[in-house]
Amino acid sequence: MAETQPASGAAFWETVLELTKSAQEKNIDPLAWAIQLGATLNSAGLTLPSVELSHLLVSHICWNNNNQTTWKFLEKALVLKFVPPMLVLALLSTRVIPSRSLHPAAYRLYMELLKRYGSSFAFQLHASNHEKILKAVDDALHLSDLFGIQPFDPAVLSVLFVFSNVWQLVDASLDDEALLEYSTDKSSRWLTEIQTMDIDDSGHFPENRTEFQEGMFKTNTLMAIEMIVEYLQSRVTSQILFLVRQNMPSHWRDFYQHLQLLASKSLALRSSKITTPEIFAQMASDTRKHLHWQCKTNLQHQFHAVMAPGCFLPSSVQCHGASNSSLWLPIDLFLEDAMEGIIVTPTCVIDTLTGMVKSLQALYSTTWHDTFLGLWIAILRLVQREKNPCEGPVARLDTCLCMLLSITPLVLVNLVDEQNMESEFSQMEDKQASKSRLHELISSLQQLGEYEGLLTPPSSVASIANQAAIKAIMYLSGLNITSGYLDSFSVSDVPINCAGNMRHLIVEACIARNLLDISAYAWPGYVNARVNQIPRLSGQVTGWSSLMKGSPLTSALMNALVSSPASSLAEVEKIYEIAVGGSDEEKISAASVLCGSSLIRGWNVQEHTVLFLLRLLSPPMPAGYSESESHLISYGPFLNVLLVGIATVDIVQIFSLHGLVPHLAGELMPICEVFGSCSPKVSWTLTTGEEINSHAVFSNAFTLLLKLWSFDHTPIEQAMGDVRSVASQLSPEYLLLVRNSQLASFGNASTDQSKGRRFSKLITLPSTEPIFMDSFPKLKCWYRQHQACIASPLSGLTPGTPVHQIVEALLTMLFKKMNRGTTSGSTSSSGSSMEEAVLRLQLPAWDILEALPFVLDAALTACAHDKLSPRDLATGLKDLADFLPASLASILSYFTAEVTRGVWKPVSMNGTDWPSPAANLSMVEQQIRKVLATTGIDVPSLATVGSSIPTLPLPLAALLSLTITYKIDKANERYLNLVGRGVVVLAACCPWPCMPIVAALWAQKAKRWSDFLIHSASRTVFNLNNDAVVQLLRSCFSSVLGFNASPRCRNGGVGALLGNGFGSRYSNGMSPVAPGIFYLRVCPFIRNITFVTEEILSLLMVSVKGIAVGGLSNDAIEKLKKSKFGMRYRQVSLTSAMSRVKLAASVGASFVWISGGLNLLQTLLKETLPSWFISTQRTDHISESGGVVATLSGYALAYFAVLCGLFAWGIDVESSASKWRSKVLASHLEFMATALEGKISLGCDMATWRAYVSGFLGLLVRCIPAWLHDIDVHILKSLSRGLRQWNEEELAVALVGVSGINAMGVAAELIIQSA
Repeated sequence: MAETQPASGAAFWETVLELTKSAQEKNIDPLAWAIQLGATLNSAGLTLPSVELSHLLVSHICWNNNNQTTWKFLEKALVLKFVPPMLVLALLSTRVIPSRSLHPAAYRLYMELLKRYGSSFAFQLHASNHEKILKAVDDALHLSDLFGIQPFDPAVLSVLFVFSNVWQLVDASLDDEALLEYSTDKSSRWLTEIQTMDIDDSGHFPENRTEFQEGMFKTNTLMAIEMIVEYLQSRVTSQILFLVRQNMPSHWRDFYQHLQLLASKSLALRSSKITTPEIFAQMASDTRKHLHWQCKTNLQHQFHAVMAPGCFLPSSVQCHGASNSSLWLPIDLFLEDAMEGIIVTPTCVIDTLTGMVKSLQALYSTTWHDTFLGLWIAILRLVQREKNPCEGPVARLDTCLCMLLSITPLVLVNLVDEQNMESEFSQMEDKQASKSRLHELISSLQQLGEYEGLLTPPSSVASIANQAAIKAIMYLSGLNITSGYLDSFSVSDVPINCAGNMRHLIVEACIARNLLDISAYAWPGYVNARVNQIPRLSGQVTGWSSLMKGSPLTSALMNALVSSPASSLAEVEKIYEIAVGGSDEEKISAASVLCGSSLIRGWNVQEHTVLFLLRLLSPPMPAGYSESESHLISYGPFLNVLLVGIATVDIVQIFSLHGLVPHLAGELMPICEVFGSCSPKVSWTLTTGEEINSHAVFSNAFTLLLKLWSFDHTPIEQAMGDVRSVASQLSPEYLLLVRNSQLASFGNASTDQSKGRRFSKLITLPSTEPIFMDSFPKLKCWYRQHQACIASPLSGLTPGTPVHQIVEALLTMLFKKMNRGTTSGSTSSSGSSMEEAVLRLQLPAWDILEALPFVLDAALTACAHDKLSPRDLATGLKDLADFLPASLASILSYFTAEVTRGVWKPVSMNGTDWPSPAANLSMVEQQIRKVLATTGIDVPSLATVGSSIPTLPLPLAALLSLTITYKIDKANERYLNLVGRGVVVLAACCPWPCMPIVAALWAQKAKRWSDFLIHSASRTVFNLNNDAVVQLLRSCFSSVLGFNASPRCRNGGVGALLGNGFGSRYSNGMSPVAPGIFYLRVCPFIRNITFVTEEILSLLMVSVKGIAVGGLSNDAIEKLKKSKFGMRYRQVSLTSAMSRVKLAASVGASFVWISGGLNLLQTLLKETLPSWFISTQRTDHISESGGVVATLSGYALAYFAVLCGLFAWGIDVESSASKWRSKVLASHLEFMATALEGKISLGCDMATWRAYVSGFLGLLVRCIPAWLHDIDVHILKSLSRGLRQWNEEELAVALVGVSGINAMGVAAELIIQSA
């Protein structure tokens, strides 16, 4: 359809048209016509190139004057720049391509012009009337309508113009060979119908085409395909097409499908002499490579080197230097840190580890096979470090096994599901995805069998591993084996060649999540025995098999099920159904089973078991229930079994690893509110004869709830000042905030839908309605009082009030021998008898807890004034804890706050008034020094008690005396875990040697815990001495890099850094603690985390210098300088040096992340690193190394910074932390840009700065381009200018090229300018 001519100046354009017709009729030379036309245009004062002239000339040709003369006129106007080539080609394409079968000569001429002018953009981008030209091109091709982009930027229009040209040629070629019907849409957005349909403008019917026209038509098709090849091969146009692929994926997907169709079915392509269908398809897939740049130096090449696939060697998995297994050291450190304490974050460990694996895989550009193998090796190293730990009240082996056999398989499910949800287009294009992640997972598990040293199972799970191996043997023999039969095997029953290992357990865990099927049993070497080597046992059906066959849940069967983990979801569902719908006795039995081995070691179904337990903690209200009291009261015995069952350290940690701590807190709060408001007269008699009351249920729920946040940390954190960001957030409100947020967002992401399908059908998701502290007024009131006690001394007790009366009753009952004058703010009510006091205390637990701080204040004051003996104080506190175990929370809270305030005089631990640590205190102090020395820590100022009598602050002495009155048994475990950790944290805050005194007294009581106590006491040194922290960090870097001279650390790597775990024992006594393990245990107690970050940065630079000179000391370097051959024989290979630099950077980034979390990582990028570059003074590096040290330092910092960003934000575009990413990254890149412009004076070596900038930006471009999409285009342009000044032209283009659609115009302009 002809374009409408502009209304204004119609007479002038009629003159131009007549001039052209006259020249055409007289057959005037095109140059002469152009001279006349130019004079006419100049006399009219028109701006060239002219949009109107383009319309006129194209309309004149199509189709009444379609001859050689008019086409020559048009070509001469293009040469003299009378008309803009982009507009002319756009106008021609809309007329010529749809009519190409009728006008093959015109199509040929159009392609010749396209070949000559289709990439000539430069002068058009800056024409004075470019805006008018842009609009005209858009109007002609309807680009803004088709692509949804307003092409106001000339460079953006150039991208769309090139893309539309190629797409038109592709669709025209497909249509020429009748291939469009094979496309998904079966049509083309470019090929419009010819207006006259049956007859052309010259009266020629299509079927009357001459033989010459038919031949030209076929030749044109081949020419169009060869032009497409030129577009794909040309440096400029291929880079422009990459911009489309990167920033317009949906349009590229449609275009690419047409390209693939052309490659697979075109006969014309097969006849081409310049390409083949295979090469054509490869070129279409390889457009992404055209924005990658070539490394200009060997160091650059090594920095961006991609790890070769299949590079793991079994001999290197444990500890050998910067081996490829050390690449996954951040995962080792994360796993170790996850073992220490409860984790409450917006994302659970599963999601965090999933993101971490994806980030490291992208950063290292490894295959998924090697990535999965690295993950398995890291988690198996964790388990091996915990095979022989020293005893202590901490979660270890069962938690490690949960991480290996439950958490890690769920991580793999996330990764596999994520790929399955990717589009078919992405899988088809990505060569690395040609083998699915699932296939790579299978191959990694097959190779895992080579790592026999890591696969030896801990003795406590050897029988379960044996069952897994025997199951495979029996299956391969064609026998059907029930879990009950397998339960009958013991370790001694199984021959050596039938024994199982950790890989058998891993495979079973993967089969349970549908990652593998039972064909894995037939893998070479998976099992080596034959069925006749397995001992014959009776076929009696026991345990879970008996339950599944319908046996009633008797006491004997319950005991069997408690000790044997469920092996399938069906078994857990069966016991859950009994817990929901059975008789009261059956419900209690079923609850006991769910809290037994199925929870701790039922790894194949653990994610279902924890969810079942959560649902059981909130039983539904019975139909027709109309009582005024809560329906939860009738479930008292049932809830008590659940609360006691999940209160152990390992089980709480398992809930934490599954990310369910916020949800567990949400279930516990209603129980606390209800049972804390009941009189203890509400009681139940269990089938065992034991009697429990509401106080017992409340205490179990309340102490469990307190473990879920940093209840014992708050006063200490106030004293320390600078603390870890996550710890400072932990509170009941924060737990509910995370819970509400997770439930509100669940289902929004595609991964959530996948998770929902994996849940048992019996699990109903909780209501997404938010819960707030206001829903629990009693709990909220107690928590406010708890915070008030921390903030200031007690006040406000008014005589005669109910609280005052409870205080008096408690003092009478608990401290009978106290010579009371006046209690804190109250008068004594003499004449009260013990019986009356007990009767008056038949009160709800919340009322008693409200009065306890005043009671404790009175008791402590009486003891300080010798009105109450220390022994009676400890006895009274123990009686109080026995009366209401939940009172331990108030005792811990109040005493900790009082120690922090520092108002109480110390008391002598002399063995008369207070327990004495003298029997083993000197030994404890000596062992502490030994532990520190073996880790490379020297603290000369570490004082010893010597012959003087040790002292402790009165509240700490009272709290310690209370804890050592407890027996160390399972009944007291849940209470000792709460108050015991509080004592440790409190002693760690106090001056030296409070912690050794605590350790010495506890070691007297629990001798088997002595090693654990000594290691724990050693940590407190770092609270008091920053130099000790620096020494520890230095030891970490030296060990992992192999700079340490000790035999254990000489080879460096993971083994040197993490050793055998925390407090693992040698056969002849206590082992030294590896420095990395020590730091992970110490960092929660370090007061100045910002100081630690600066030290890590400094040590990273020192380490780089050491790497560059091969780890030599300064003295050795000086000797080598003076030797005959100088440093020649000590030069380090760049490959080895860069590997160790990356290892050092990964250690530093991991420590910063673990020490301070998201906030510290972001502060590092926003403040610490910019300050370092500005303030650091240039140093004289070793002359033999030239600028290598400076350059390596820059690359180390780049790797360090990118890793910190990956740990903070992950690689996904949308994540919980992504909202912070754009702000922080923009701030850091703006600093870079400003420095590149010379507006900031830098103090660092310029080689360091250049390596940092190019390394940091290069990693973003290669590995995580999505981070750049939200960065302001002006910052990117400034960075790009700076890179071009450094002759980094390709990196400059790549930077803006991958930065999203907003930067597409900038990238296109750079590509065009560089042409």
